[in-house]
Amino acid sequence: MISKKNLKNKRSLRIRSKVKRTSNLRLCAFRSSKHIYIQVIDDKKGKTILSASSHDDSCKKNKGKPKEVAFKVGEKIGDLIKEKKISDKFTFDRGGYLYHGRIKELAMGIRSKGIKF
Repeated sequence: MISKKNLKNKRSLRIRSKVKRTSNLRLCAFRSSKHIYIQVIDDKKGKTILSASSHDDSCKKNKGKPKEVAFKVGEKIGDLIKEKKISDKFTFDRGGYLYHGRIKELAMGIRSKGIKF
């Protein structure tokens, strides 16, 4: 029997294999039941360049619905990317999560700051 966990792992491997084929920087998303995290990762060097989450002090002050918090985290990482003047191409790695709800709001928050992926 196929479980939700197996389906998520299958999606995750499929997405990760497509992302690894590109030479772009990776926007890697993770969500838990309470928080949402995003990182900008350079796979060539194996380093995390930037990160933002709803667990940070600046986002903890802004309480609201989970989708609103995810949008604000997306805006925050967009601001950090612009601040560091990173002009490389990005690939969004949603980590096996379906593109709806908090993950979609996170992506919309990043795009609202002019970052294209």
